[in-house]
Amino acid sequence: PKAGGERPPSPLRIAQFRWLFTSNMFFFMAMEAQRLVRVWIAYDLTDSKLALGLLLAAVATPMMLMAPFGGAIADRVERRNLIVTGQAIVVANEGLILALLVSDQLAFWHLLCTSAVAGCVFPLIMPARAAIVVNIVGKEGVSQAVGLNMAGMNTMRVVGPGVAGYLLYLLGMKGAAAVGVGIYFLAFLCVLRVGRYRPQGAAREVSIGRNILDGVRYMREHRLVLVLLFFGLVPMFLAMPFGTLLVVFARDIWKVGEWGLGWLQAVGGLGGVVGAMLIAWRAPGGRRLGTMMWSVIGFGVFLVGFAFSPWFLLALPLVFSANVLGSIYATLNSAAIQLLIPDAVRGRVSSFLMMSFSLPLLGTLPMSAVAEVYDAPLAVALAAVLSVAAAL
Repeated sequence: PKAGGERPPSPLRIAQFRWLFTSNMFFFMAMEAQRLVRVWIAYDLTDSKLALGLLLAAVATPMMLMAPFGGAIADRVERRNLIVTGQAIVVANEGLILALLVSDQLAFWHLLCTSAVAGCVFPLIMPARAAIVVNIVGKEGVSQAVGLNMAGMNTMRVVGPGVAGYLLYLLGMKGAAAVGVGIYFLAFLCVLRVGRYRPQGAAREVSIGRNILDGVRYMREHRLVLVLLFFGLVPMFLAMPFGTLLVVFARDIWKVGEWGLGWLQAVGGLGGVVGAMLIAWRAPGGRRLGTMMWSVIGFGVFLVGFAFSPWFLLALPLVFSANVLGSIYATLNSAAIQLLIPDAVRGRVSSFLMMSFSLPLLGTLPMSAVAEVYDAPLAVALAAVLSVAAAL
């Protein structure tokens, strides 16, 4: 808020932010929908829980490796064009999977290879998206803009899987995949309307390798930024992969099928919307750290309850509550980092925030391995307990 308690104007008043926000919504809707469709296809092809972990690790591993390069590139080149190029590759990549699926030639290794391509492209798109927000709205509006983006992303966690689950039931895997490709294309068209913003600073005067080292040096010298990164990312690796195992809960434990999976994803996403909107509406000010601590503890408690719920209807409010608190935690952490860092290194530091997307995917592999040997409830509960311990 401004001095005297006056709130800054909404970022949605800015036309450039509206186009970027709309593109983000389509992009994350397609990403969440296609993730559900891919997981369903993979489980249908292999009938293996471990295959789910391998599929998402194929996305997460290149995301982790490419993230520093994506951040350095976002601090060197015009950011809108970088986003446009990345999203064009995503549309082509998803179109290939659709063509293989329609021709009945799709195999599990095709899913692995195209997932790896997506994992290489996402690190080019995400840091540029995060950095360009501050270029558009300025630091005064960044908390509201981050809150709105997080709320929108979590809204798509409701809409995307809900639509995908319904389309899987109504049209089958081919129809659901085709809709996902179309939504990715809409995201591509919207981002074309965003203005061009070149990064500030002297990143282009040295090599990309030097850019990456400078970004690492910045975080090493600014301990608060480094602590916030670790504080935000460790629970993401340990507990957030539980979303991938929802297909196991829906199909094998509660036996509610595609529609039940869609409801689990949608209710969890709705919780994420509520948490992010609470921060966009009223940030906690000086109580930021305390709010992050109690929210991550509550997240773990509700997630343990969800894992051992004997009934599907009881699981829905538990996964909703867990996601409300998880979203509060993640939104506050991301906003704090964006407020602290200068524009000259914003893309590089934002590339480390990319891990909030890749770590849950990478964490799916150990969680799915535990679920394969023991069972999914034990794997999720153990991860929730470890995430709370790590945060404390």
